[in-house]
Amino acid sequence: MRQLIVTAFVSTDGVMEAPGGEAGYRNTGWTVKAVEPDDGPYAFKGREQEEAGALLMGRRSYEAFVPFWPQADFFAGYNAMPRYVVSTTLEGDDERWPATVLRSLDEVAELRAGDGDPIIVHGSATLGHALADAGLVDRYHLVVFPVLLGAGLRLFSGADKDMTKLRLVEHETFSNGVQWQVLDVVR
Repeated sequence: MRQLIVTAFVSTDGVMEAPGGEAGYRNTGWTVKAVEPDDGPYAFKGREQEEAGALLMGRRSYEAFVPFWPQADFFAGYNAMPRYVVSTTLEGDDERWPATVLRSLDEVAELRAGDGDPIIVHGSATLGHALADAGLVDRYHLVVFPVLLGAGLRLFSGADKDMTKLRLVEHETFSNGVQWQVLDVVR
Protein backbone atom coordinates (compact mmCIF):
# COMPACT_ATOMS: atom_id res chain seq x y z
CA MET A 1 0.00 0.00 0.00
CA ARG A 2 1.17 3.51 -0.81
CA GLN A 3 1.38 6.13 1.90
CA LEU A 4 -0.93 9.15 1.46
CA ILE A 5 0.67 12.35 2.80
CA VAL A 6 -1.04 15.72 3.23
CA THR A 7 1.48 18.56 3.19
CA ALA A 8 0.75 22.18 4.04
CA PHE A 9 2.01 25.53 5.17
CA VAL A 10 -0.12 26.24 8.23
CA SER A 11 -0.45 28.93 10.87
CA THR A 12 -0.25 27.93 14.53
CA ASP A 13 -4.06 28.19 14.70
CA GLY A 14 -4.51 25.83 11.74
CA VAL A 15 -5.16 28.19 8.82
CA MET A 16 -3.74 27.11 5.48
CA GLU A 17 -5.45 29.61 3.20
CA ALA A 18 -3.40 31.76 0.81
CA PRO A 19 0.11 31.20 2.19
CA GLY A 20 1.75 32.35 -1.02
CA GLY A 21 -0.35 35.36 -1.90
CA GLU A 22 -3.54 34.12 -3.53
CA ALA A 23 -6.18 36.82 -3.98
CA GLY A 24 -9.35 37.03 -1.93
CA TYR A 25 -8.02 36.45 1.59
CA ARG A 26 -7.21 39.37 3.86
CA ASN A 27 -4.00 37.83 5.24
CA THR A 28 -2.83 36.60 1.86
CA GLY A 29 0.90 35.94 1.56
CA TRP A 30 1.26 35.37 5.29
CA THR A 31 4.23 33.00 4.95
CA VAL A 32 6.47 35.81 3.69
CA LYS A 33 4.95 38.48 5.94
CA ALA A 34 5.08 36.48 9.18
CA VAL A 35 8.76 35.69 9.64
CA GLU A 36 12.28 36.47 8.52
CA PRO A 37 13.45 34.32 5.58
CA ASP A 38 15.09 30.98 6.35
CA ASP A 39 15.74 28.33 3.69
CA GLY A 40 15.52 25.46 6.19
CA PRO A 41 11.83 24.63 5.77
CA TYR A 42 12.17 24.67 1.98
CA ALA A 43 14.86 21.99 2.10
CA PHE A 44 12.23 19.70 3.59
CA LYS A 45 9.82 20.65 0.82
CA GLY A 46 12.48 19.61 -1.71
CA ARG A 47 12.89 16.29 0.06
CA GLU A 48 9.12 15.72 -0.15
CA GLN A 49 9.30 16.13 -3.90
CA GLU A 50 12.16 13.62 -4.18
CA GLU A 51 10.37 11.01 -2.05
CA ALA A 52 6.89 11.32 -3.59
CA GLY A 53 5.72 9.03 -6.35
CA ALA A 54 2.53 10.89 -7.29
CA LEU A 55 0.83 14.22 -6.72
CA LEU A 56 -2.85 14.39 -5.75
CA MET A 57 -4.93 17.57 -5.77
CA GLY A 58 -8.48 18.79 -5.61
CA ARG A 59 -9.90 20.61 -8.62
CA ARG A 60 -9.51 24.15 -7.27
CA SER A 61 -5.86 23.64 -6.31
CA TYR A 62 -5.15 21.98 -9.66
CA GLU A 63 -6.63 24.94 -11.52
CA ALA A 64 -4.65 27.35 -9.33
CA PHE A 65 -1.38 25.43 -9.87
CA VAL A 66 -1.70 24.93 -13.66
CA PRO A 67 -0.64 28.46 -14.68
CA PHE A 68 2.47 28.37 -12.48
CA TRP A 69 3.78 24.94 -11.52
CA PRO A 70 4.55 23.52 -14.99
CA GLN A 71 7.03 26.35 -15.66
CA ALA A 72 8.61 26.36 -12.18
CA ASP A 73 12.07 24.76 -12.19
CA PHE A 74 11.89 24.02 -8.46
CA PHE A 75 8.84 21.79 -9.11
CA ALA A 76 10.63 19.63 -11.70
CA GLY A 77 9.96 16.45 -9.71
CA TYR A 78 6.23 17.15 -9.49
CA ASN A 79 6.15 18.02 -13.16
CA ALA A 80 7.70 14.64 -14.03
CA MET A 81 5.59 12.39 -11.78
CA PRO A 82 2.02 11.18 -12.29
CA ARG A 83 -0.59 13.71 -11.19
CA TYR A 84 -4.17 13.02 -10.11
CA VAL A 85 -7.07 15.42 -9.61
CA VAL A 86 -10.17 14.51 -7.64
CA SER A 87 -13.14 16.19 -9.31
CA THR A 88 -16.69 15.52 -10.33
CA THR A 89 -16.79 18.62 -12.55
CA LEU A 90 -13.59 18.60 -14.66
CA GLU A 91 -14.36 17.52 -18.21
CA GLY A 92 -10.79 16.45 -18.91
CA ASP A 93 -7.16 17.29 -18.41
CA ASP A 94 -5.63 20.70 -18.91
CA GLU A 95 -3.04 20.10 -21.62
CA ARG A 96 -0.61 22.51 -19.94
CA TRP A 97 -0.23 20.09 -16.99
CA PRO A 98 -1.91 16.75 -17.71
CA ALA A 99 -3.37 14.78 -14.79
CA THR A 100 -5.63 11.77 -14.41
CA VAL A 101 -9.08 12.74 -13.13
CA LEU A 102 -10.42 10.63 -10.27
CA ARG A 103 -14.15 10.94 -9.64
CA SER A 104 -14.43 9.66 -6.06
CA LEU A 105 -12.66 8.85 -2.82
CA ASP A 106 -13.10 5.19 -3.73
CA GLU A 107 -10.81 5.79 -6.71
CA VAL A 108 -8.31 7.52 -4.41
CA ALA A 109 -8.46 4.49 -2.07
CA GLU A 110 -7.74 2.20 -5.06
CA LEU A 111 -4.75 4.33 -6.04
CA ARG A 112 -3.49 4.27 -2.44
CA ALA A 113 -3.94 0.49 -2.25
CA GLY A 114 -1.48 -0.02 -5.11
CA ASP A 115 2.28 -0.30 -4.98
CA GLY A 116 4.64 2.63 -5.24
CA ASP A 117 6.12 5.64 -3.56
CA PRO A 118 3.99 8.00 -1.45
CA ILE A 119 1.13 10.04 -2.86
CA ILE A 120 1.42 13.65 -1.72
CA VAL A 121 -1.49 16.09 -1.45
CA HIS A 122 -0.68 19.81 -1.87
CA GLY A 123 -3.14 22.59 -1.12
CA SER A 124 -6.56 21.04 -1.60
CA ALA A 125 -8.18 21.80 1.77
CA THR A 126 -11.57 20.38 0.82
CA LEU A 127 -9.98 17.20 -0.51
CA GLY A 128 -7.73 16.96 2.56
CA HIS A 129 -10.78 17.17 4.84
CA ALA A 130 -12.57 14.44 2.88
CA LEU A 131 -9.50 12.18 2.82
CA ALA A 132 -8.97 12.55 6.58
CA ASP A 133 -12.65 12.00 7.35
CA ALA A 134 -12.55 8.82 5.23
CA GLY A 135 -9.46 7.54 7.08
CA LEU A 136 -7.22 7.71 3.99
CA VAL A 137 -4.49 10.04 5.32
CA ASP A 138 -1.40 8.26 6.65
CA ARG A 139 0.89 11.19 7.39
CA TYR A 140 1.01 14.97 7.64
CA HIS A 141 3.99 17.12 6.63
CA LEU A 142 3.42 20.52 8.20
CA VAL A 143 5.43 23.72 7.96
CA VAL A 144 4.00 25.57 10.97
CA PHE A 145 4.41 29.35 11.13
CA PRO A 146 4.38 31.15 14.49
CA VAL A 147 1.42 33.33 13.65
CA LEU A 148 -2.29 33.39 14.48
CA LEU A 149 -4.51 34.30 11.55
CA GLY A 150 -7.95 33.83 13.06
CA ALA A 151 -10.35 33.44 10.16
CA GLY A 152 -9.43 31.38 7.14
CA LEU A 153 -9.62 27.98 5.56
CA ARG A 154 -8.44 25.35 8.04
CA LEU A 155 -6.17 22.40 7.40
CA PHE A 156 -8.19 20.03 9.54
CA SER A 157 -11.84 19.13 9.07
CA GLY A 158 -14.40 20.39 11.55
CA ALA A 159 -16.43 17.17 11.24
CA ASP A 160 -17.74 15.64 14.44
CA LYS A 161 -15.85 12.35 14.47
CA ASP A 162 -13.83 10.11 16.72
CA MET A 163 -10.44 11.38 17.86
CA THR A 164 -7.52 10.87 15.49
CA LYS A 165 -4.22 10.29 17.25
CA LEU A 166 -1.01 11.53 15.67
CA ARG A 167 2.59 10.53 16.39
CA LEU A 168 5.33 13.13 15.89
CA VAL A 169 8.08 11.26 14.02
CA GLU A 170 10.25 14.16 12.90
CA HIS A 171 10.51 17.84 13.69
CA GLU A 172 12.82 20.78 13.50
CA THR A 173 12.58 24.42 14.54
CA PHE A 174 14.32 27.00 12.39
CA SER A 175 15.94 30.33 13.27
CA ASN A 176 12.77 32.24 12.35
CA GLY A 177 10.51 30.14 14.59
CA VAL A 178 9.00 28.11 11.75
CA GLN A 179 8.65 24.42 12.58
CA TRP A 180 8.74 21.39 10.30
CA GLN A 181 6.57 18.58 11.69
CA VAL A 182 6.08 15.07 10.34
CA LEU A 183 3.10 13.40 12.00
CA ASP A 184 1.92 9.84 11.39
CA VAL A 185 -1.72 8.96 11.80
CA VAL A 186 -1.93 6.27 14.50
CA ARG A 187 -4.18 3.40 13.46
